[in-house]
Amino acid sequence: MNVYDACKPALFALPAETAHRSIHRLLRTVQGTPVTDLLRRRYVVEDPRLRTAAFGCSFPNPVGVAAGFDKNAEIPRALAALGFGHVEVGGVTAEAQPGNPRPRMFRLREDSGLINRMGFNNQGADRVGRRLDDEPLPTVPVGINIGKSKSTPLAEAPGDYEYTYERVADAGDYFVVNVSSPNTPGLRSLQDRDALESILGTLTDAGADPLLVKLSPDLPRPAIEEALAVVDDLGLDGVIATNTTTDRPDSLQSPQRAERGGLSGKPIEGTATDLIRFIAERTDVPIVGVGGVDDAYGAYEKIRAGASVVQLYTGLVYQGPSVARDINEGLLELLDRDGFESVEDAVGADL
Repeated sequence: MNVYDACKPALFALPAETAHRSIHRLLRTVQGTPVTDLLRRRYVVEDPRLRTAAFGCSFPNPVGVAAGFDKNAEIPRALAALGFGHVEVGGVTAEAQPGNPRPRMFRLREDSGLINRMGFNNQGADRVGRRLDDEPLPTVPVGINIGKSKSTPLAEAPGDYEYTYERVADAGDYFVVNVSSPNTPGLRSLQDRDALESILGTLTDAGADPLLVKLSPDLPRPAIEEALAVVDDLGLDGVIATNTTTDRPDSLQSPQRAERGGLSGKPIEGTATDLIRFIAERTDVPIVGVGGVDDAYGAYEKIRAGASVVQLYTGLVYQGPSVARDINEGLLELLDRDGFESVEDAVGADL
């Protein structure tokens, strides 16, 4: 039994958000200390076969941290020291906001899933932007996920996104427009073609580059195709697939399955992988694969379905700090098994 497995019963005895804050504070405390170097030696897997490139960024390995884990960009160096090949911070909104009332995060332990209705709680673009500018950043790419402030009318969304972008622009290696969280009222309507064109066009004019859009797994396939047409028309650099889902599969066993919010983790793994394949068949832009990744095989499936890199959040909760290392070591074995010389060679191999 490793250290995390020994600590997990105590952590899981706490409410999910309380446990997350405790881990977050611990990582914030050790970040930049000699402990970070110890973590790096233990968890970072260095192998040229893991290196990959997408939307102008070079990744030392394809396994990243999804938005939501480090909302306020407080621990990107600590997460990189755990072996992640990129860190996406946020969602950041123009206004600081507390998010939805607690409790708002729930473990589905029997299903290896989470439900959250956080509501873009964050310190706001001004404060997060200053932190990104003032504190050292990791050597791995840092993405910045941008959401809409809850109080901003939908018609004013383009300016709201632009305000946030301008305050984080100097620090990001890539930028993500989040129009797919289920926890901000009306946000998903911004995935409609006209609204999406307005937001993305505003950010493109403001110089956001590289620029990606994060899509919902709940969009009907024709709506996904419409969104991809906007991506192609505006020359966007990539797509993130997927956000959380409001669907509740019949297979869910946990008593928390009825909670409102976005479902993530193992229960959406297959849906996310299928959507990655659907998108990869219809566009040439790189895809970031998210949804249920917690082991090498799941990451490999998404890569072979067309994802250039993958991200996880829920997998870190259930598997602990060794998850990136374990996935990367497993990917090397799978590449050897199937005769691929690198991760890049495996991207889209099943298409």
